[in-house]
Amino acid sequence: MCEAAEKDLYAVLGASSSDSVQQLKHRYQQLALQYHPDRLGGEGSSEAEYGVKKFLEVAAAWRILSDQNTRTQYDLQRRARELKQDWPVDSTVYLRDMTWDQDECVYTYSCRCGGGFSVSEEEVEEETQRRQQDYEEEDEHRGVIVCCDTCSLSVYVTWSLHTTSQMLKCQ
Repeated sequence: MCEAAEKDLYAVLGASSSDSVQQLKHRYQQLALQYHPDRLGGEGSSEAEYGVKKFLEVAAAWRILSDQNTRTQYDLQRRARELKQDWPVDSTVYLRDMTWDQDECVYTYSCRCGGGFSVSEEEVEEETQRRQQDYEEEDEHRGVIVCCDTCSLSVYVTWSLHTTSQMLKCQ
């Protein structure tokens, strides 16, 4: 269920979380007919490959949402993700554009309210290490969401792997 949890399963079916099982079943049947591999033909074409992928996605969504227990569990996880989401990000700031504060060992950036955003050297290193462990593929960019110390704005601070190796270090 973890893989399917990445996408909104209701959106996959073109449905709403308030829809009944019968309504979900109807949407599933429509989409299953539309994307069923036997109906698509044209083996090897990109359209057929897309159809098979979509068919499997629809089937996975239905498998979870058709059972009351797994649907309830999915709904709880979905709600937890929604509540855990950070507030809207005002802008993206590149680490190289932030000011290094040697005394505090942090990168700082001024907010339009007069407050500031700050990211410590440790936060940058921890996020870089976490991302390298989480992703098998080499992801070029890293980042964290940082809140203003005065107002409710937040920014996404991003950096590349190359930047991390050139970072100023606290001494």
